[in-house]
Amino acid sequence: MINSNSNAMGIIFPNTYDDLVPELSNVRLMASIPFASRYRMIDFILSSMVNCGIDNVAVIARNNYYSLMDHLGPGREWDLVRKNGGLHVFPPFAEKTGKMFNGKIDALATILSFLRSQKEKYVFVTDSNIAVSFDFNAMIAAHEASGADITIAYNVQELPETVFKHVENDRGLYYTFDLADDGRITELNINQRVRGDVNFSMNIFVMERELLVDMIDRSSVRGLVHFERDLLAPRVDKLKIYGYRYDDYVARISDMKSYFDENMKLLDDDNLDALFLKAPIHTKIRDDNPSVYLPGAKVQNVMAADGCVIAGEVENSVLFRGVKIGRGAKVKNCILMQDTQVAEGAVLEYVITDKNVVISEGKEMKGADTYPAYIAKGHRV
Repeated sequence: MINSNSNAMGIIFPNTYDDLVPELSNVRLMASIPFASRYRMIDFILSSMVNCGIDNVAVIARNNYYSLMDHLGPGREWDLVRKNGGLHVFPPFAEKTGKMFNGKIDALATILSFLRSQKEKYVFVTDSNIAVSFDFNAMIAAHEASGADITIAYNVQELPETVFKHVENDRGLYYTFDLADDGRITELNINQRVRGDVNFSMNIFVMERELLVDMIDRSSVRGLVHFERDLLAPRVDKLKIYGYRYDDYVARISDMKSYFDENMKLLDDDNLDALFLKAPIHTKIRDDNPSVYLPGAKVQNVMAADGCVIAGEVENSVLFRGVKIGRGAKVKNCILMQDTQVAEGAVLEYVITDKNVVISEGKEMKGADTYPAYIAKGHRV
């Protein structure tokens, strides 16, 4: 995997939307939430960067980052073990001037000396709540062609109902755009409440690195916190901010229901191909045996990772590594994370189990398609 784009570096924020899925982020952050049977959410953005030759990537963590560091390691699976560049994980207080930050401006201010020392012309700033196979090089080309100061990726879709609830509960900010005919953003809307299709920000930004350093340097001393709300929105008439429309497959996590739905959508071959066939998605390697389907097992429309042992019935479900389904057990419309064990005769429907969950013999648990039941990590039922 020798590919290099010395013109751009990446910055990933792994914690930004933790509050949207408090059940899953209780023991991890958004970036390390398991997705699509063997991956973590950060794998998609990080792999997309590497596939486009971006081999200098900083990950700025705020809290709860042990699982992320365990997953990323030195970055070997993404070919980011480099003498120059590579993967840099910045926990809080990584530098002398560091502090516990609240927003992107705070976070970027803690690594300004690092940013100043880099050589790349451009920098991508991203969150990690979307699963996408993204072409960063195409975005740079559009950015250069438009003459923009900043370009923001977006897709056109209806706002999920859940985002309205998050605003009421103060769980996060989301952004939509008004665009001129030439693609320039004329209004950056914060927590807009509208129906119908909107230009929904994917929170992927590109700009010149020196511009970012200058903006953060000026903004942090003024006490600004949020990059989009406090820095960009008031300056759409001064900065040339353009939108970059992305029309390919995007899986966006905004709550537990969307997490369930986006995993289930990948049981459709068209969606699976749209996410995985454009370019390889890399993840941490776990040496394991191929999945085993024992005599009597019945499996229909299932995504199963390696290491699974299935002796019961499984339908319309996503199984992560090492899941074991006992004889006579019935699993339907479920997401079972790594090393979940379902004992003989147990029945699960519309259930999400976290890692290392044990469902005892004969137990029955059912959620609903509108409200899947969740079992926390390491619990025994």
